[in-house]
Amino acid sequence: MATCGEVLVKLLEGYGVEQVFGIPGVHTVELYRGLARSTIRHVTPRHEQGAGFMADGYARTSGKPGVCFIITGPGMTNIATAMAQAYADSIPMLVISSVQARSQLGGGRGKLHELPSQSSLVAGCSAFSHTLMSAAQLPAVLARAFALFQAGRPRPVHIEIPLDVLVEDADALLSSQPVRVARPGAAPTAVAEMAGLLASARRPLILAGGGAVDAGAALQRLAERLQAPVALTINAKGLLPSKHPLLIGSTQSTDAARELVNEADVVLAVGTELGETDYDVTFAGGFRIPGALLRIDIDPDQTVRNYPPRAALVADAGLALEALLEALEDQSLATDAAQWGSRRAARVREGVLATLDDNLRAQTRFLQAALEELPDAVLVGDSTQPVYTGNLTLDLEKPRRWFNSSTGYGTLGYALPAAIGAWLGDDTRRPVLCLIGDGGLQFTLPELASAVEAHVPLIVLLWNNHGYEEIKRYMVNRDIEPVGVDIYTPDFVGAARALGCKAHRASDEAALRAALREASASSLPTLIEIDQATWLNSQR
Repeated sequence: MATCGEVLVKLLEGYGVEQVFGIPGVHTVELYRGLARSTIRHVTPRHEQGAGFMADGYARTSGKPGVCFIITGPGMTNIATAMAQAYADSIPMLVISSVQARSQLGGGRGKLHELPSQSSLVAGCSAFSHTLMSAAQLPAVLARAFALFQAGRPRPVHIEIPLDVLVEDADALLSSQPVRVARPGAAPTAVAEMAGLLASARRPLILAGGGAVDAGAALQRLAERLQAPVALTINAKGLLPSKHPLLIGSTQSTDAARELVNEADVVLAVGTELGETDYDVTFAGGFRIPGALLRIDIDPDQTVRNYPPRAALVADAGLALEALLEALEDQSLATDAAQWGSRRAARVREGVLATLDDNLRAQTRFLQAALEELPDAVLVGDSTQPVYTGNLTLDLEKPRRWFNSSTGYGTLGYALPAAIGAWLGDDTRRPVLCLIGDGGLQFTLPELASAVEAHVPLIVLLWNNHGYEEIKRYMVNRDIEPVGVDIYTPDFVGAARALGCKAHRASDEAALRAALREASASSLPTLIEIDQATWLNSQR
């Protein structure tokens, strides 16, 4: 007899799942009955939040949903933060949990790991949560989840399976097949309207977000056709090569970029929610789009949030951009290329560079040195100073190589487990750099042991400023006496070595480069600690 848990694993294989993150518990062992005989690899984090962050990082580099097996109760409360981070950034994540037997649901009888309602718990950080009331429902519920991942705005999905359903006879479901759903194409009427507005634009501008992450080629061709400067959100870095003359980077919060937006007569926003942490990271307000706003998004609700559009198109970003290119093929364009396009983009880049202080330049140099040693690296960041700086100053050659938790939900401790998942999700096995501060690392330090166990040779670049410096500065700027921000910082090098990693301290650029070269040749995870004050002094 094949149980429901075994058929679940078989169906996941059919949907192309190759990796599962989870911590086995008494309420999930039936999921593992099928997993042990499958082709799916299992990685054990040290905390369910780590499982969610690993799944998130895996999804960002692989383009596939990250899958987690999670126990009832504390497993679900632990992973909820990671689900919220993925929800905010539109990351596909499938969380499969157990729950009490059907006769005990909502009983309040003090059963092991009992919650009144797990579905209610995750309602605000999942696209949907479904309780599987019989094994027969399994193929349809999985099809619903993967339809969202394949053709909708991807977000976490939660499926909970009662303990008695997990062991149900599911032989009749062994022949079930995965369902494939095509992404939505572009409506001709909307394409024609947008093409007309873009063709008549003298000062067009493109704003692209993470929803366009797989549409880089079409985006570049359209920008070049229109001679439109391009601003990218944090999750869209790399959609245009770093030296492209039309690229203004992720500079939307700067005065120079805002001046450009104010001048644009038509603004095309593709796959971006136009959210605060990409367009107003200093929380100063003042970001406006005076020109005609055209929005392309796979989520109809998102096309009208934050900034109302003149025209909107609900479609896959790549298909929509290709349709626009075709519609513009035979049209004459009004763009004043000599005074706009690359010339205006260059002015923005020069304006941004002129505002950088010595600390920002030194932190940028830190990131550049790392990329010069490891030019193909994926950089996974936390909420820490060099990440904030890199969001503004760093441009990448390809997408899916820069992402962090400083945007959207803004979770500390994200970078380490997410970097583990990112390495596992990248079939090319490029180096993965985890950019994290001393405060953030203390959230998830035990996950270094997970990396050792999973044979993930990630490189942790620890930026140590001995506390929560950004928050301390925010307090001081608001005339609040700092409290709770000057935290104890342990011996991270010693801790990393105790957890099975290699570890070094780098006091200057030469030491950093040497440590990176050694780390890149190692089969073990490596932690490289950089003291902020020492590094900044070395750059002066």
